[in-house]
Amino acid sequence: MFAKTTQGQLTVMAYQGDAKTLLAFDLPKSAIKDLAGFTIAYRAGTSSTRFVRNSLQFADPSQHAQDPDHDAHASINAPLHKFLWVHVPGTASLDGIVDYGRYSYLVTPRYFANGKLTPLDKSLSATVRIQVAPFVKGALAASFTRGFTQSQAFVARFGANARFRPPGDDLIFDTSQVSGTHNGQQYTFAQQYRWLGATARNTVLDLLDEVRANPALHADVFAYDLDEPDVMSALLDLAKTGRIRMILDDSSLHHGAKKAGLPSEDRFETSFRKAAVSGAEIQRGKFARFAHDKVIVVSSGTGPSAKPIKVLTGSTNFSITGLYVNSNHVVVFDDPDVAARYAAVFEASWRDKVLAGSFRSDPLATTPASFSSKKVPSTSITFSPHTPADANAVLNGLAQRVDSEAGKPNASVIFAVMDLDQGSGPVFPALRALHENASVFSYGISDSTDGIYLYSPGNTGGVLVTGKPRKTKLPKPFSQVPAPRGHQVHHKFVVCGFNRSDAVVYCGSSNLALGGEQDNGDNLLAIADPDVATVFAIEGLALVDHFNFLDHSATPGSSSRKPVADSPDGWVLTTTGGWATKYFDPKDQHFATRKVLIV
Repeated sequence: MFAKTTQGQLTVMAYQGDAKTLLAFDLPKSAIKDLAGFTIAYRAGTSSTRFVRNSLQFADPSQHAQDPDHDAHASINAPLHKFLWVHVPGTASLDGIVDYGRYSYLVTPRYFANGKLTPLDKSLSATVRIQVAPFVKGALAASFTRGFTQSQAFVARFGANARFRPPGDDLIFDTSQVSGTHNGQQYTFAQQYRWLGATARNTVLDLLDEVRANPALHADVFAYDLDEPDVMSALLDLAKTGRIRMILDDSSLHHGAKKAGLPSEDRFETSFRKAAVSGAEIQRGKFARFAHDKVIVVSSGTGPSAKPIKVLTGSTNFSITGLYVNSNHVVVFDDPDVAARYAAVFEASWRDKVLAGSFRSDPLATTPASFSSKKVPSTSITFSPHTPADANAVLNGLAQRVDSEAGKPNASVIFAVMDLDQGSGPVFPALRALHENASVFSYGISDSTDGIYLYSPGNTGGVLVTGKPRKTKLPKPFSQVPAPRGHQVHHKFVVCGFNRSDAVVYCGSSNLALGGEQDNGDNLLAIADPDVATVFAIEGLALVDHFNFLDHSATPGSSSRKPVADSPDGWVLTTTGGWATKYFDPKDQHFATRKVLIV
């Protein structure tokens, strides 16, 4: 889903994401002399016009054309030195509340004259309109956590030392209690969670509330990590009414006494069994290694007459870390056929006591499930644990799709995969090698800290960044950001062919390694739909761009990506159009970025 407009020399494209918009701009090379950047104004419905904010400003704003009604960081006064921008409404709100609806974006190229920014010239502007809302296409919805604890936006709202749970050892606590104070303003855990969890949190809690509110509905739940208080409260409420079955991981990570006491999963099991009435049951299991799915199957009725109606899946654990720290995704199919397949997987796992050997030989594991209808995009789903042969077949298919991009027009691979150096199989080498192929636009992120390839001017290779930069030291005017708690990147998605009709996204809970595919309970989806692929691609682009900046700041003395000038007060906007030349240099990766985004 995208919109495109051309006015004069300027072309603007807007791509619909999950409650966010990817904007891309293009100009002829002849129009970049003295280009000062782009001003972005936006309006939701009939609301007042606002400007996208730039963290940077000119060293002396008074020397440049300034609109006195806006501060020096508004892009009308500090144009953006970029040909793309991901706009996330609600980021400035304490709890991330977004005005959904049709947005108008007015984009204007700005220019210098004798090194000074000239006033905005509306005759150069172009307007593009697109819907901003949680992503839904037919029976499929895709949601994402914000996953940006290592960001200026997070620190500005909650400070660098924000807590994620209150003191004490309560399994379930009141999230409306005060979590902290920053810049003189108190905030609650609920506000912090809403901002961090974004649409993924809403999706998970709304689904559980739907089941909780309707006595005719029942939930079958696969859970791996489990300690989010509002999620656990909802699950226990369903146990009290006899309308839930759960398979909860009991690997050593989640079962048995630790120095700090019992894991939250063991404590939840005790609470569940105390609360449960007839019809509510829980099994602990791990297949051969992990019961790694994060799945909720909703059915109408129970037992043999139950009719599955929708299913939630994805990479997001039902935990504080999974929803509020990790970068993660949730996918919901409001479709009885897809839900029925997941229900069958749950039933087989339940019946066979969560044993890997039994499941590997089941047709549910040996035969991919395929769906395609007016409401469900073309989707193939595989369920593990697999035999070694089946695991290899699944991962080889993904790796071959990645490799085949090199022969396609406007080739691209955008991915966010938790680890690229933990485990074996064909996918990791294929993704690690992408940066070497200049014929494929590649943007990738993982939490692996070795083998990263940051952007550098005059390099046509792809970009591969880490979500765990080592001891960042950000220059002024940026605030220092906290180190991640556990994983930053918990996604497992790969997008091939962004902006083409044959685009596909692979996603789900699978870590894309042979060990996991053979030993874990997991699901891996391949969704062949350009709009769904675009939503995931936007998440990948935003993560890679953000962490490319942070990763550079972790390397002492690195200056290869600074889009700014040095000054005694830190980084400031340059006063020449030289920043734009990399977008028009065929020997620079930014040239490929511009080309893949404008179609």
